[in-house]
Amino acid sequence: MSDRPTLSPTLKPLQVGALALGCIIGFGCFVLPGDFLITAGPLGATLGVLLGGAAMLIIARSYGVMVRAFPVAGAEFAYAYHACGRYHAYVCGWFLALGYLSIVPLNATALAGLGKFVAPQLFARGYLYTVAGFEVFAGEVLLGSAAIVGIGLFQIRGVRSVGHLQVGMTALLVGGVLVVGLGTPVSGAASALNLQPYFAPDRGPLAGVLAMLAIAPWLYVGFDTLPQAAEEFDFSPRQGLRLMALSIGAGAVMYVVVILATASVMPWQDLVAGEPLWATGTTVRESLGVVGLTCLALAVTMAVFTGINGFFMASSRLLFGMGRAKLLPSWFAEIHPTHHTPANAILFVGVVSLAAPWFGREVIVWVVDMAALGTAFGYFYTCLAAARLAQTGQVDTGPGGRRYALVGAALSVGFIVLLSAPGMPGFMATPSWIALAFWVGLGLAFFAGTSEYRSLPAGELDHLILRRYRSHASARPFSPPTVEGHKTHST
Repeated sequence: MSDRPTLSPTLKPLQVGALALGCIIGFGCFVLPGDFLITAGPLGATLGVLLGGAAMLIIARSYGVMVRAFPVAGAEFAYAYHACGRYHAYVCGWFLALGYLSIVPLNATALAGLGKFVAPQLFARGYLYTVAGFEVFAGEVLLGSAAIVGIGLFQIRGVRSVGHLQVGMTALLVGGVLVVGLGTPVSGAASALNLQPYFAPDRGPLAGVLAMLAIAPWLYVGFDTLPQAAEEFDFSPRQGLRLMALSIGAGAVMYVVVILATASVMPWQDLVAGEPLWATGTTVRESLGVVGLTCLALAVTMAVFTGINGFFMASSRLLFGMGRAKLLPSWFAEIHPTHHTPANAILFVGVVSLAAPWFGREVIVWVVDMAALGTAFGYFYTCLAAARLAQTGQVDTGPGGRRYALVGAALSVGFIVLLSAPGMPGFMATPSWIALAFWVGLGLAFFAGTSEYRSLPAGELDHLILRRYRSHASARPFSPPTVEGHKTHST
């Protein structure tokens, strides 16, 4: 039986909750409300966000089941393996890896964009070239790169440092939202009349709500970073579901607060008709002045850094789990002798992230839009795995566990349809489909070279991926016993 590198349990519940919430509330919460208003109107956007949150709660229930059963790095990759075998696990892991990896540089370029907005004399300097209509400046590339390097060093130093950093930054993020949410109505600048019409006039209310619902996997991506860290929980995995539910609920409230604050200061149609560079920044400056805008800029900055920090961790743990399973080179599964972190996987994430900003933000957005589809596939496999565990009865999935899991799987399929079916409100743009075709082709070519992963006995893979043993390589489905805690790691 192969050696199984294992990460040390050091993360506390507060740190894990901050990890999930900090990843959910990214820069989009503050930068995109103007687009949300155009898409669905104030009420339509609010309903879409809340319905998306409700759907995520149902899906998160299955994640809670799987975290309890398999508190291992790799999360969805491991769940897909348990539910459907090694080939499906590869598909799931391949798409999730791209999704997580792309969000790190996306946040870094958002920081650069904020820098250009606040101090263009510093960061909109050193014009290099234009990619897909996006001008790339040396100043913004250097700013984004500095953020990636700084967070990467924290990641290598140790997960406890990462957790403390995430808690502090998330606290500042929440504080900024509270200032905007409470300050705007108190200032007297807000009016409910400015919210009319409640829905976007150029499309039906249902279409607007569905368009917002279609991007729910993107809006709430981040709660699923929590299972990626499950191997490092210094507490019972039973708390995983509660922490995910709290992060999703808090994230939904924060989205709604920022949307309504943006739409209520002036008639929202007049606001978006002016095509402001930053709709939320415009309304906060109008209602709360420089102090409010400063608080908002701080919240955006923290949202960017929590996203980089959280997805840095999630992507490196996914790569670590795939390396441990021999799907990726074993180099990815090596652990730092001093800091006990997956240093090589972290280094890889950093190198890839440093390269991405040179391609321009628009190209990264294409990749992220495509990666949302991969996230929905991860949801589907997780719910399917939870349904199978419920069916065996060997793991306590709670009342109606299988029913909730099947509903979650159906919702995941619905998200896939909304993103991929022509005519659907969330249908991806052509460049995203080109990026998807390229990634699929690359995945097929890479899989052809994974001879060790494809030839390993089932019992060996159970050990490497699930931390469980199978007495012999059989074709029977493998169902683990319930895991109440995981202080007793196999090595």
